[in-house]
Parts: sequence; C-alpha cells; structure tokens
Amino acid sequence: MHEPGAITSHLAAADTPELVRAPKATFLSVGGSGRPGTGAFYRKMAFVTAVEAALPGALRMSPSDACVIEILYWYPRQAESVEIEDFYTGNSIDLLEYRITTRVADSITHNAIVSARRDAAGSADDPGGEVELFTLPDSLVVQVMHHGPFKNEFETLARLGAFARERGLRRSGPHREIHIDPFTAQTPQDALRTILRDPVAWPAGLSNDHGRSPQ
Repeated sequence: MHEPGAITSHLAAADTPELVRAPKATFLSVGGSGRPGTGAFYRKMAFVTAVEAALPGALRMSPSDACVIEILYWYPRQAESVEIEDFYTGNSIDLLEYRITTRVADSITHNAIVSARRDAAGSADDPGGEVELFTLPDSLVVQVMHHGPFKNEFETLARLGAFARERGLRRSGPHREIHIDPFTAQTPQDALRTILRDPVAWPAGLSNDHGRSPQ
C-alpha cells in the first residue's frame, strides 16, 4: 500500500515538491472561463475579496486582513487531457474554466453569505457571477511553493510534474493555485508566493475524465 502522505496546513508548502494530504476546506467562490489576467478575471477576484471582507471575523479564514485568493483551473471535457507539467501548454488557455475562491469557516451560513453579498455590492460587484459555497474534500496532492512571476510557473510545474510521474502518480482533478500574497493587475510579481497544488492518484484510482472537470 502506498504511503498517503502527511496532512499539510492548508496554506503551507515546501520550496521542493512534496506529496501530502490537503485538508477538507470550505470556500466562497465565483466561476468564470477564459484566459486568466483579463479585466473580467480581476473583477471576479475583487468581488470575492469584497464579499469575504464583509463577513464577520469569526467566519473569515485568511491569516491577516488580506484575503487569500485560491483559484481552481480545469479544461472542458472536449479538450485534450493534460498532466501537471503541460497544464498550461497542452491546450489553449482561452479554453480554461476556473473557480476563484477564498476559504471561510465550515460553520458559515447561507444568511451570512447573503448579508455579505449585499454589503459588498456597492464596492466591488460582479454582475457576471454569483457567489456560492464550494467544498474541497480531503485529498492526496503534490504541491510546491512557487516564488516570483506567474509567467515563470512553467518551470515549477515541470518540476512538480516530474516529481509526481516518478512516483507513478497522475493528476486527478483541477489544478489549484493558492496566492499567499494579495495581488492586482498592477502588482509587481517578483516577490509573490503561490502554492501550486494538484490532486493526484495512482492510475487505478483515476476518474474517466482524467480530472478535466471539477468534482
């Protein structure tokens, strides 16, 4: 039997690839599609950030006043199946679908979300998306901390993919990026920290769609 990996803190990752178990977590989320980094993409980020800021403190899970944004990416079923190392090169990124999220307390209620959504509407509304709750189950993942510009993630993903492949593991769900540091379209990226995290499984446990759509 394979070693399942130690449970990691949700916002922790080493600078070298590792195999761990990511804990179950609950999120506020807004869906979208297309190329990351567009105006629509950043409006959705601002919307999630504003709703999270409007929640009572006991329901917020970010470690400081700055909202930690986490993004799940996947391709539609008709796209080519990709692994970790070629996630952003195996298909046109214009085909990407995504879910922009931030973690909240498991005890959050529908009424709290409705209230925060109403309070946030005046500061950063997104008419193209509705906030909803989303839960990620406890899962086996490979992960690594990426430092610096997003455009340099290709090299980090290549290392992470090689690490998984050497252990006979394949990607089994949406690619995840956890942005430890807040950012906007204007933020210099040299000092940004991003956890690159991919759920994985040994081939016998893979779903039929190779993780191209979220659970």
